Amino acid sequence: MTDELDAYSRAVTRVADDLLPHVASLRVRTTRRGVDAEGAGSAVVFTDDGYLVTNAHVTGRADHGQAEFSDGTQTEVDVIGSDPLSDLAVLRTRGQAPKAAEFGDAATLKVGQLVVAVGNPLGLAGSVTAGVVSALGRSIPTRSGRAGRVIEDVIQTDAALNPGNSGGALADSSGRVVGINTAVAGIGLGLAVPINTTTRRIIATLMHDGQVRRAYLGLVSTPVPLPQALSKRLGQPQGLRVVEVVRDSPADQAGLKAGDLVLSAGRQPVAAAVSLQRLLFGDAIGTPLPLTVLRNGAMVDVIAVPADLERV
Repeated sequence: MTDELDAYSRAVTRVADDLLPHVASLRVRTTRRGVDAEGAGSAVVFTDDGYLVTNAHVTGRADHGQAEFSDGTQTEVDVIGSDPLSDLAVLRTRGQAPKAAEFGDAATLKVGQLVVAVGNPLGLAGSVTAGVVSALGRSIPTRSGRAGRVIEDVIQTDAALNPGNSGGALADSSGRVVGINTAVAGIGLGLAVPINTTTRRIIATLMHDGQVRRAYLGLVSTPVPLPQALSKRLGQPQGLRVVEVVRDSPADQAGLKAGDLVLSAGRQPVAAAVSLQRLLFGDAIGTPLPLTVLRNGAMVDVIAVPADLERV
């Protein structure tokens, strides 16, 4: 037992030593109508030239703030871009900052795997907690104005997360950042936005454009298993059952109906909501999107033309 505990402790200690210098304590300030408001959280260095990643709900409407690192270095930061629909935001330092943390891919995570959370809960800089991946594939509903979206493939962990941890790093046992800690969902339950192909694209877009434009189809769907014969024939285990089609939306105009089972979009298999959402970025607006659905036992091909979410 002692050897097992020592191995566990060594793993957590190694991750803490590697990651602590790259996670900042963050304070942001907002002035609206002459009233100052301040928010706090954490941020992770994403690039060697001073870009940091945090949560959109940490930055709120702020346009600047201050970051402090574990070695005592303080620097002013500017909010470069924020995307409430993914709960991600990008900052850039005005002064010196450590080199980037190593980022991994949440797609490689397994339930039960050791993870380490690094952040600044309750204003206590450089705090480290450890736990396991409790579940994968969780979802968080988000909203920005009238627009709503679901953050897919959220990581659930039992590593203790408290206010102020938001925007901090969730790392695997090799010290690679696989998630950005976000909402505290309850006692003993923490969530993190995954670092994967889709969120890397969001972060890159925020760095370049300051905002993320999204295409809109206007359907609500849920993953369901495909009938065994169809699954074997198509080589995919799941499809997306259409639960609701918004009236006069691009999906409605294309003829999609509640009950349809979406098998592919853009001629690529669709097995989860994230498979569809990753196609609906700005470059998809106004571009015909072919969809194949199963309806009453027959395959039907339809063409939808996604609209600009901001104009919906």
